[in-house]
Amino acid sequence: MQIALIILAAGGSARFGRPKQLLPYKEGALLRHAVETALASRCRPVVVVLGARADDCLESIADLPIRASINDQWEAGMGTSIAAGLALLEKDKIGPDAVLLMLCDQPHLTAEHLNRLTDAFAGGAEIAASEYEDVTGVPALFARAFFNELSSLDPAQGAKPLLAKYADRVARIPFPEGQVDIDTPADYDRLTGSE
Repeated sequence: MQIALIILAAGGSARFGRPKQLLPYKEGALLRHAVETALASRCRPVVVVLGARADDCLESIADLPIRASINDQWEAGMGTSIAAGLALLEKDKIGPDAVLLMLCDQPHLTAEHLNRLTDAFAGGAEIAASEYEDVTGVPALFARAFFNELSSLDPAQGAKPLLAKYADRVARIPFPEGQVDIDTPADYDRLTGSE
């Protein structure tokens, strides 16, 4: 069983005002922390989809064993980044049984949580998603049967419409720490002030 992982890190961080992928966090930046978390999981390969400040972002993770996809259409929305990540897997002739989607701005995400999502898939779930604050969302895993729909999402939306459409087929994995994400400078100040 092969589960690929796609980190969606192409956005321009409009609400934040500068690329949050490169914000200092722990021993590197938020993006590097996310990639190291992904690499500590069972998922392979790890694909990182970049867009805004792609060269700087790529330089920050160049020494890590990932595949990078540059999404030239990143400004159209997250749906284009999901499609770009899946297209890279197809181009490289990697036919995973499932794909796990994650962001780079959930700093409390752990490899253990990612592995719990893969365990749900191994146990028969077609979709496994994280649950926090009455939200079902990312990180989320989708079986191969959903790849076509993932590739043709509305560009401006992520995978949430698919989670809603197939709500009765989603295994929900508790991830209370998922409510912490970095959307604004105040979010980042709270994160770094509590470290």
